[in-house]
Amino acid sequence: MGQIRILIADDNASVRASTRLILEQEKDFVVIAEAADGEEAVRLTDISKPNVIIMDVAMPNQDGIEATRQIKASYPSTNIIVLSVYNDSEFIRSSLEAGASGYLLKYIRGRELVEAIRAVHAGESIVSTALAYNVQD
Repeated sequence: MGQIRILIADDNASVRASTRLILEQEKDFVVIAEAADGEEAVRLTDISKPNVIIMDVAMPNQDGIEATRQIKASYPSTNIIVLSVYNDSEFIRSSLEAGASGYLLKYIRGRELVEAIRAVHAGESIVSTALAYNVQD
């Protein structure tokens, strides 16, 4: 199946760094770029062509939902997992409607994130079980 090329988009540098550390432990993952806001995520997607993007919702300049919408319009096969602190049905719904393949809370374990990346890369959709009831409100 080859390597899964990953872009991490989060305005918090320590979140980006810790996410990178977790993901780089996997032999089939390569973190190819990091973005500090939605505009940069869109621009770096054009340049680096990731398979999977880990996208924060609340970022300066352009939020993760709008960045997801723009990326999916240009690169429909790119899978985006929103990784957020917000357990809010509107954020979840908006992210999925924008084209995200998944929505996970930032407090998940590293192993769960790794499994989610592999799942969306294989064409599955992922929503944290803690959030699933919110989507159906």
